[in-house]
Amino acid sequence: MKAIIASTSTVHGSGYLEYLSETLSEFYKNIDEVLFVPFARPGGISHDEYTLKAKKGLQNHVKSVIGLHEFKDKVESIQSAEAIFVGGGNTFLLVQQLHQLNIMSVLAKAVQSGTPYLGTSAGSNICGLNMQTTNDMPIVYPPSFETLGILPFNINPHYLDPNPDSKHKGETRETRLKEFQNLNNINVIGLREGSWLQVNDGVIRLKGKPKARVFEIGHEAYEINSDEIINLN
Repeated sequence: MKAIIASTSTVHGSGYLEYLSETLSEFYKNIDEVLFVPFARPGGISHDEYTLKAKKGLQNHVKSVIGLHEFKDKVESIQSAEAIFVGGGNTFLLVQQLHQLNIMSVLAKAVQSGTPYLGTSAGSNICGLNMQTTNDMPIVYPPSFETLGILPFNINPHYLDPNPDSKHKGETRETRLKEFQNLNNINVIGLREGSWLQVNDGVIRLKGKPKARVFEIGHEAYEINSDEIINLN
């Protein structure tokens, strides 16, 4: 399996996918065309417009980007894709669409069989065992919370540390993830902005400058450094 599972598509002060440019150049070596899945965006931008955005972001790395929505036979298009990119947006909407189109398992099988996969934000959320550690609002009701399951743990993209100067005294991101684990025996990786997981033949490694926050069942939350290998089941 070969994948880049990123917290976000855009970091502050940078263009779309720009902070991943060097990594993507190597990732897409010998790849001509990427199949883009634009289903996570709930409004303000059409599938065509979102695909164009992905195309511009990848223009220095591949010859073409084509949206999955353009294909009548979506199963065949996934199965024959050279590489797949699932963009960010709302995870509830993305999961609903993938289940309703009956392509969640097809997508998972393609990635597990070696099709290179890039996911950002919601597209990273769905790489875990389920989508229940998303930060998104439940704007739609998916038929299942089950996702690709290509990672043996869940992802929390856009992970935020508590702000000691904030006057808000509600739940922190860490508190919410611990609440999830009180009811679910699933490990979670909190990916901060500008970080990603790079998967190569079963080896999962943290990349980017920020550390990641690890919520491992039976342990206090802890930090891992960039370039560390992650061994969580």
